[in-house]
Amino acid sequence: MTGLSAILIVVGLFLLGGVYSFAKQQMPKGLIVLLSIASALCLTAGVLRLDVWS
Repeated sequence: MTGLSAILIVVGLFLLGGVYSFAKQQMPKGLIVLLSIASALCLTAGVLRLDVWS
């Protein structure tokens, strides 16, 4: 596991927590969708950068 992949996974999980928090606070749906897309992109990039695939 490289440092960048770990950072991307941590940021993705942080954004996922923000999605959960904003959904509980009934924030605008557009903001929740934007956060969820950013979280999915960070998590996907972090997982794909792992060295276990080589």
